Amino acid sequence: MGERYDAVVVGSGPNGLAAAITLAEAKKSVLVLEGAGRPGGGLRTEELLEPGFRHDVCSTIMALPPLTPFFARLELDLVTPPAPLAHPFDDGTALLLARSVAQTAARLGGDGRAYRRLMEPFAKHTPELLSMAMGPPRPPRHPWLLARFGLPGLLSARTLAGLSFRGREARALLGGAAAHSLLALDEAGTGAMGLLMLASAHAGGWPVARGGSESVAAAMVHRLEELGGTVLSGQRVASMTEVPEHRVALLDLVPKGVLELEHLDLPTKYREKLGKYRHGPGAFKMDWTLDGPIPWRSADCLRAATVHLGGTLEEISESESQVAAGKHPERPFVLLTQPTLFDRTRAPEDKHVAWAYCHVPNGSDVDMTQVVEEQVERFAPGFRDLIRKRSAWTPRRLESEEPNCVGGDVMGGRMDLRGLVARPVLRLNPYKTPNPRVFICSAATPPGGGVHGMCGVNAANAALKSRM
Repeated sequence: MGERYDAVVVGSGPNGLAAAITLAEAKKSVLVLEGAGRPGGGLRTEELLEPGFRHDVCSTIMALPPLTPFFARLELDLVTPPAPLAHPFDDGTALLLARSVAQTAARLGGDGRAYRRLMEPFAKHTPELLSMAMGPPRPPRHPWLLARFGLPGLLSARTLAGLSFRGREARALLGGAAAHSLLALDEAGTGAMGLLMLASAHAGGWPVARGGSESVAAAMVHRLEELGGTVLSGQRVASMTEVPEHRVALLDLVPKGVLELEHLDLPTKYREKLGKYRHGPGAFKMDWTLDGPIPWRSADCLRAATVHLGGTLEEISESESQVAAGKHPERPFVLLTQPTLFDRTRAPEDKHVAWAYCHVPNGSDVDMTQVVEEQVERFAPGFRDLIRKRSAWTPRRLESEEPNCVGGDVMGGRMDLRGLVARPVLRLNPYKTPNPRVFICSAATPPGGGVHGMCGVNAANAALKSRM
């Protein structure tokens, strides 16, 4: 590796690859170094349990790629289910979120009008909203839309749900969407996560990638190589002295990984600030191979790739509050995906795969298998009878597989209001470090966690503006 590059990207998660592609499109020579055996970071698909059964190791639902300009340029093969989301209840019914706000509102009874009033502006203007929410910090291009989103979004999800809705279904729907933040639902700002997740579901449909999420990584690598960029896997970087000559380096690493890099010239004060970076709760993840589709009490659940298991807003809120207090909930809120209902390439004929996760304290080693499966069985009696094999991933195992998930934090850092502003530290340009040749492009920069690539795009644009 004696060649000199305009840019070297350390790490090939979706943000690292997005940064590399953005730089290559600007005619820069780019090398991506990945420590694992293949590129993609969380965009990995493996036969974890049985031959022919393909499981996504981290990300399955592609909520944001259909809505972001970066991914619109790539040739992704996405499969959109009939409905983005189902939320079952103990009485055997389920609320099915439709692509149409109006159709969803029609299922909410007396809360239908309030739901339309709250969600229609965001669903209609999701691209504009995302362009502001996912771009680098700057004055808003659509201040009226930002104000309309920001004012209710600053509320906690519990408060927003209580002020907006009276019925069980609408409140639970908003609470489950907000719980994607991994925060207690009484925290300020969790309302914004709920609104953004619901808007993305209406606008984009929450699809899955045909064949597994690794196909998204493959499309990104293909695009980069078309542009002349290079990806080298199995090249774990422990010291910047191991990196070929370059004008700038972009690090797809959270602060822990940045600080572990030797011979990285950063001032002591900045390193101390990185050392104080806060991570959120961890995830306990399960994968199953199944002899049939999950036997939901409500058949509506078979129309969605994503199912939220937690019952009422009050129950979901209690579960997330327990996690925030360092406890392991007995009835955790469970996020479940069932991709083989819509993508038959992932399992043999008449067989299925599914995965689910719940939130637990960061770094937990507690086995939550029984309580997770009890939550599934609660809404789908007979589920356990269909299980062929299972695997359980504690937060520590998640971190060992994906180092950016420190303590099992799949969001790359705590996503509260402070964590969004000071990400990874409080700076006018959060992607730049005090070293003009070093930029950070991981989910530890705005806009944070998720498969969208915009942390990488924003960091690459910051590097380009530095006249690299």
